[in-house]
Amino acid sequence: MHPKENPDSDLAYQKAILGSVSRTFALTIPLLPPAIEAVVGNTYLLCRIVDTIEDATDLVPAEKQRLSKLFLEATLGTIPVASFVGPCLDALKGYSNVDELDLIRHTPTVLRILHTFPDKDQAAINRCVSIMSDGMSHFHNRQTQAGLKDLAEFEEYCYVVAGVVGELLTDIFSHYSPEFAKRIQGHEQLAIAFGQALQMTNILKDSPADHARGVSWKPAQMSQLELLKLAYEKLQNSMSYIILLPENEIGMRRFCFLAFGLAVMTLEKIARGKEFSNQSEVKLSRNSVWIFYAFTKIAAGNALLMKSFFYAASQQLRKLSAKSC
Repeated sequence: MHPKENPDSDLAYQKAILGSVSRTFALTIPLLPPAIEAVVGNTYLLCRIVDTIEDATDLVPAEKQRLSKLFLEATLGTIPVASFVGPCLDALKGYSNVDELDLIRHTPTVLRILHTFPDKDQAAINRCVSIMSDGMSHFHNRQTQAGLKDLAEFEEYCYVVAGVVGELLTDIFSHYSPEFAKRIQGHEQLAIAFGQALQMTNILKDSPADHARGVSWKPAQMSQLELLKLAYEKLQNSMSYIILLPENEIGMRRFCFLAFGLAVMTLEKIARGKEFSNQSEVKLSRNSVWIFYAFTKIAAGNALLMKSFFYAASQQLRKLSAKSC
């Protein structure tokens, strides 16, 4: 630890780097109540470090696994954080994203913030990072042009990279809101579907870029139509998850509804088009994002409005889903 560092400067760094490494989460996380905004922002940055190792195309799977293991050990406090940062920066010398490299350099800052949270939040975050880090290490050797083995492996991948984040959010929301903790009992699977829906959207959106670098995260022998149908089912469960959030918790509802709505509109664009060769063809315009952001202010407290949006925005997805039944 560096004595000159203080909580305010650490949190200022967290907020600044969040805006640099993710425009979407820089938009959604500040919607949360202040008591959990820093917790969720910190978790995202920890997950982003795991993702950066995963995204480093120059690294062989064994090296990715080594770095993931070092990061997990540093997060859990079993090795000094410098034992991760130095080797990771050395391995990523050719990596082009300077903001993500800066985040890795500031891993000590991110971990200092983590250690200021209540024990139950820290335990939930450590569980999430452990499952994600171990899960990604498991899948490092499964990157092929053909895709993942089958639907079961695809669902498992979507769980370890995103479904587990849905579980983490549920833990944090439950710690903050006893009312939500009661409502979610018996419906925990909806949290996993919420995370998986967002990940499936990313996989479909990013498939041309993945194909260009010789990998696919889609299940082999599964058509685009079948994948869209599966994503739509996950979105239906995601809507049910959001509605379980207490009506007076507008910040938590807006956070989830904004991420959900952007996924719905992206999948609808994919469903309406034919094959696309570039992510930009299905990327939402900045104007569309801001219009929907404004809409969440009105809709987040009203289940009927949220359901109406989902019904209207997912017409093509519903048609495709009905067609394939």
